[in-house]
Amino acid sequence: MNTHSDTDSQRRSTTGPHPARYPGGAPGEPNLDSWQEAPQNRWAFSHLGEILPTAVIPRRSPAAPSEATVRLDSLTPRLPDLQQRLEQSYTDAFLVLRGGEVLAEYYRAGFAPDDRHLLMSVSKSLCGTVVGALVDEGRIDPARPVTEYVPELEGSVYDGPSVQQVLDMEVAIDYSEDYVDPASEVQTHDRSAGWRSRRDGDPADTYEFLTTLRGSGATGEFQYCSANTDVLAWIIERVTGLRYAEALSIHLWAKLDADRDATITVDTTGFGFANGGVSCTARDLARVGRMMLDGGHAPGGRVVSETWVRSIMEGGSREAMTYEGFTGTFPDGSYTRQWWCTGNERGNVSGIGIHGQNLWLDPPTDSVIVKLSSWPEPDTDHWHGVQNDVLLDVSRALDAM
Repeated sequence: MNTHSDTDSQRRSTTGPHPARYPGGAPGEPNLDSWQEAPQNRWAFSHLGEILPTAVIPRRSPAAPSEATVRLDSLTPRLPDLQQRLEQSYTDAFLVLRGGEVLAEYYRAGFAPDDRHLLMSVSKSLCGTVVGALVDEGRIDPARPVTEYVPELEGSVYDGPSVQQVLDMEVAIDYSEDYVDPASEVQTHDRSAGWRSRRDGDPADTYEFLTTLRGSGATGEFQYCSANTDVLAWIIERVTGLRYAEALSIHLWAKLDADRDATITVDTTGFGFANGGVSCTARDLARVGRMMLDGGHAPGGRVVSETWVRSIMEGGSREAMTYEGFTGTFPDGSYTRQWWCTGNERGNVSGIGIHGQNLWLDPPTDSVIVKLSSWPEPDTDHWHGVQNDVLLDVSRALDAM
């Protein structure tokens, strides 16, 4: 009996057809059993990393890692202990971009400026940006119910809420975002996406996992839930007819004049892990922030409208934001369109990921700060406090420059 084929058949019957991995391909193809066969091999042989786990063969010898890159002279007169603070907070990459000028950079030993780093949930802000581009084109209406775009989600917690409510994380879902609890939904989500070893009974892939989510579906109060972003990516696939990775390229990455390709992890169907799976260089991530501060415009053309950017910079609903982990530091904080809005006197907005990833926008100084890290714990008040202090202190130091 061909177990793989039975699984594919069951997946299609329960969650409907998914976009093909390549133009003209059948849904779900190629898979582990068919990627070496014609005609699938014409695509698979140049996209093998989307089917099989792959390892990088570095340009630099692993036996001779690069020295730390430190260029902090512009900031150290006002922040003499900055390098020490970066090292103490497990920083892998740090960059300050003011206007079009890189004012400061730091890369730990063994991590080079052209190395890609996992963004974790900063990936969510990229997904929100693609949604914004499609809203601007009239291809997504944020007021419409999610199920008008993805009917496969009928009967789930997403049967009722609007796209905007998913964008703003204002849907009540039975979903624990406890990253260290094996019984949490976020770990089941990880396993479905191939981030952890599978267990018996786990959904076959991310699409199927999303259909299993339940909850009251009540709206109007913030609840951080990584599944929301993957629902948005599914909507993106549905309205564009593209794989999420392709849509992310066309509507954002290809317009940034990036130095390097970004990467995204994919599950067994080829679905990109939109909520946390993107990796890129610090310099290229700073280009995303630059686009935001430039009102949605990038070197390759407009990404999103000024209206979309303004709605983020002005912040979301303060009444909806009841998460004390954020309001304890930023009392007027909010969340909208997959971005965290501090509501502070500087108007700082950021994309935030666990283990210390941050894309920080500082409008008063027209600056972008990128900090990519590898904290020993994923998500604690202590590490967020350390990170926020560094970002705010650097922002204030820029006032005097």
